[in-house]
Amino acid sequence: MSMDAQRRQALRRTGALSLLSLVSAAGWLSPADARADSWNKNAFETHSLDETMKAFGGGAPVPSNDVVFFSTPDIAENGAVVPIGITSRVPRTESIAILIEKNPNMLAAVFDIPPGTEPTLSTRIKMAQTSNVYALVKADGKYRVASKEIKVTLGGCGG
Repeated sequence: MSMDAQRRQALRRTGALSLLSLVSAAGWLSPADARADSWNKNAFETHSLDETMKAFGGGAPVPSNDVVFFSTPDIAENGAVVPIGITSRVPRTESIAILIEKNPNMLAAVFDIPPGTEPTLSTRIKMAQTSNVYALVKADGKYRVASKEIKVTLGGCGG
C-alpha cells in the first residue's frame, strides 16, 4: 500500500473515531444505546403459530383486515431474497412480526414500533419453499394477524 493510501486510511479511521467521541460526549449515544436489548430467543426457535404465540405470551391472534401486505409478490423467483412490505392500520401498533409457516424456524423478524411512528416496514426475508407468510401485529397488548401465500420457484433455505 502506498504512503498516500496509508495516510488516507489513517485519516478516515481518526475521523470516524472523532465523530463517535463527539456523539457520545454530546449525550446522543450512551453505552446502553450501543448495546442490543434482550431478545426472545425462544420465539425465534418456534415451529408453529401456536408455539410462537406462547413464546410471545399471547393467545390466539385475531384475523384483521387492518394489516396490509404491500410490495410483496405472489410468486418469488428466488426464495433467498423475498421482498416483504407490511403496513398496520391498527391504532397504537407496538410491534410487527413476520412469520413464515414452512421455514425451519417460523419467526423471521420482529420490529418494535415506537409511539408516534408510522407502522410500516419493508424488508427482505428468506423462504425455504412456497408458504403462508404471516404479519403478526401487537397493539394494546392484543395480537392481530394477516396472511398471504407466497409461491417460491427457487428455494432459499438450503434449496
